[in-house]
Amino acid sequence: MFTTVIPSDLVITGSETPAGDGSAHDALIGFYRAFNARDIDSLAHNWAAADMPSMDNPLGGIRRGWQSIHDGYKKLFDGPARVRIEFFDFTSQGVENCHLFVGRERGVCETPTGRIELRIRTTRWFVRLDENWRQLHHHGSIEEPALLVDYQRAIFGHELGHAA
Repeated sequence: MFTTVIPSDLVITGSETPAGDGSAHDALIGFYRAFNARDIDSLAHNWAAADMPSMDNPLGGIRRGWQSIHDGYKKLFDGPARVRIEFFDFTSQGVENCHLFVGRERGVCETPTGRIELRIRTTRWFVRLDENWRQLHHHGSIEEPALLVDYQRAIFGHELGHAA
């Protein structure tokens, strides 16, 4: 049976002290810690391996498999933009070997020429593999068209699908 918890004021930034109990919540904290530190090796440890994971987000479209997801993070981390996010207003549901977090991210994208306040709807799905929680899927959406275009321009210098 799924359990549901709706925290009222909980915000995950990655700077929280994990409980150390091997929980999906600790894995969620680990993701935000690695992302905000631009730590690709820790992200690799957080995600499921090989062809298992998938991601659908405003910058990378649909990515399948860890290598494609890795390449998207690497491009972001090696570029001129610095993106920091936190997760809030979320629900947490799980059973023994899968856990789903659904909520919102907010943060900033800073480039040498400006700053954008980010607002993203977010889902992160974790599964237990070999006794460790690993992220299997992430979906992120920006519901404001102008914000999406600004974010893509900040990262890529143009909208996706258009020449620079």
